Amino acid sequence: MRTTITLDPDVEQLLKNVLRERDVTFKEAVNEALRVGLRAAPRKRTRFRQRTFSLGAGKAFRWDKALDMAAALEDEEIVRKLALRK
Repeated sequence: MRTTITLDPDVEQLLKNVLRERDVTFKEAVNEALRVGLRAAPRKRTRFRQRTFSLGAGKAFRWDKALDMAAALEDEEIVRKLALRK
């Protein structure tokens, strides 16, 4: 197969070093590098595990209503600030 590739400058330099050291052609060096890279065993991924922590709140607080609670607290603060301006 014939194709055109664009090499990053650091990869080009590494390839030039291999050409000089091993006295091989460009085609041989690229093919060997691709073979080694593509045959390499994929790195084993570690499974993501989410750590959780107790928030210490009792059962009296409903966490599914936390946004409603935040909105109510924000409304109270706005009313307090408006009352101070009078």
